[in-house]
Amino acid sequence: MFSIFRLFGICLICIPVALVGQEAQILKRIPLPPALKEISGMTILPNGDMWLLNDSHNPPDLFKFDPVEKKILAVRHLPVQNFDWEDITSDHQGNLYIGDFGNNYNCRQNLRILVYNPATGYLDSIQFHYPDQKAFPPARQEDWNYNCEALVFFRDSLHLFSKNAFSGNFFTKHYVLPARPGNFTAELRDSLQLKNRVVTGAALSKDGLTLALTGYIIKTKLGFLPFTRASALFFTGFNEGYFLSGKIQRRRLPKFIFARQFESITPWKNTQWLVANENRKPQRHSIWRINGVRH
Repeated sequence: MFSIFRLFGICLICIPVALVGQEAQILKRIPLPPALKEISGMTILPNGDMWLLNDSHNPPDLFKFDPVEKKILAVRHLPVQNFDWEDITSDHQGNLYIGDFGNNYNCRQNLRILVYNPATGYLDSIQFHYPDQKAFPPARQEDWNYNCEALVFFRDSLHLFSKNAFSGNFFTKHYVLPARPGNFTAELRDSLQLKNRVVTGAALSKDGLTLALTGYIIKTKLGFLPFTRASALFFTGFNEGYFLSGKIQRRRLPKFIFARQFESITPWKNTQWLVANENRKPQRHSIWRINGVRH
């Protein structure tokens, strides 16, 4: 009996920690530590490591987070400024792409995406501008559609989805950039009107067949009644690289009295996804496990 227990113990020790984390089920809601109260992006590398970031007014830090153990495993402080980090994605080589392109007032002319490899410490940047922006900011606030909070990597390119102003027409514009350091003019590839939703986060399924966007709306009815909604929008059946041409299915995101401010999403396993909301009292910043769609 002793030898069997001893052998079983040795086998447990030999199981890689990453594998245990992948097989373990996570809670439907994972409260986040105070350091991540303004979470704005998250992604999972091919080796299973999850990296998270905060948006503007925060240090330029990346957080390696374990959703099973519900704790921060490491913090990487980058020697750059966090002008307005809004999303993060990754490629198959383990590179992270940090979208420093938050542009609430539509006047930034230093838009960039940082390229960072946590294994090697490699750091560089992709500078870019939008081909259709001629004024900084545009004269009419209704035309403010040069803010961005959503980013995915696909093939050898980065795909950005704009966040329209709440007073705008609810179009999200799809821009494309090369996934390599340099200074580029983004390609405006497509656009789509998403009624009563502005886009705040994006992720691509591991098989590349489903694009997920988070979106919400903050308005008032009758001039004083709060009106909020938050959704995950799943696109399937699209032509390669033309994500907005696909079929759209919506999933209402968890709310507490009013809709939470969801700003990031990433695929988990099978058809499950993880979404995260910022801290807006009395709503606590958390990661949520939700069901996606089948294609």
